Amino acid sequence: MAELTDKVVIGIDGGGTHTRVMVCDLHGEVQAYTEKGPASIYRDAYAASNVRNAIEEALEQAGKSPDQVLGVAAGIAGYDLETDLDWILPLTEVPGLICPKWHVNDAVIAHQGALLMQPGIVVIAGTGSNILAITEDGQQLRNDQFHHYAASGARFLAYDAVYEILAGNTDSSDNDLIAALKAHWDVETLSEFYQLAKTGFEADRQVRDRVFGRFTPMITEAAALGSSTAMRVCDRAVSQIKVGTEILASSFAGASVDVALIGSVANSSYVRRTLTGQLQNGVNRKYQVHEPAFSPVAGAILLALHKLQVPISPEIITYLKRSPYAAGSKEQPAKL
Repeated sequence: MAELTDKVVIGIDGGGTHTRVMVCDLHGEVQAYTEKGPASIYRDAYAASNVRNAIEEALEQAGKSPDQVLGVAAGIAGYDLETDLDWILPLTEVPGLICPKWHVNDAVIAHQGALLMQPGIVVIAGTGSNILAITEDGQQLRNDQFHHYAASGARFLAYDAVYEILAGNTDSSDNDLIAALKAHWDVETLSEFYQLAKTGFEADRQVRDRVFGRFTPMITEAAALGSSTAMRVCDRAVSQIKVGTEILASSFAGASVDVALIGSVANSSYVRRTLTGQLQNGVNRKYQVHEPAFSPVAGAILLALHKLQVPISPEIITYLKRSPYAAGSKEQPAKL
């Protein structure tokens, strides 16, 4: 590999909130990391610019030119059909970047990073929601293939909680949650909030979803502190996640299935504790819930190396672990 010492691969985690780009050499040493806005055109009309600018900035940070890149692996939120390639392929069209490029759904790179390219299931619940299984024989299955959807993305929890509050399904345990809601929407009373709700909150759906999504951490925190409404909302999401996970687990040959939880909702203390407890009482398989080994963007690096037939050696794992940007936690450190 001596003649390839100046070569690198690029991993891209193109999510609905952020685009994260990592540049790594063939030994697994991270050369650069950068972060921009959403990669999905369903979230941002400037998605293509976000991704291209992130790639160019990361290469500049690494001191590399496009012709030194051997491959790019990009996990893109919203990649569900072959026709999606019409808007996905242009995301990585950077001048001079003529190497092989592998575009997959962002759940795939999340899986590769979290479970180190081993069989298992990843539950993703953050900005969006997805459950992906890769079985022992390499079969990839998503819960939406069964037309199942776990409404556990941040905005779904927020809408659900708001509707419960608007309907009056609250008690004294919800006082802090209601106070947080009033502060978040800058209203003095629930009557004032009701009037705002009657207008539809905000005409622009993307703006409205972002506002609701930012309320979700207050819900998961309230659930952990005993809010009955917040717990009820989180419990509904957990139940749907459990069903989706069990549907996919039925395709595994083994009696035990590894599961990793990814995203701010899935890793909130209440949801993680409740979901882990319910999975441990599953009836069709035994589930081992693990901390994600690496972040999705590091999973994209592993995928790129695998596609280039570079063995994922202990050395590569060790080098990747040295970077905080490869960490498997739900939060990413600030960019360099």
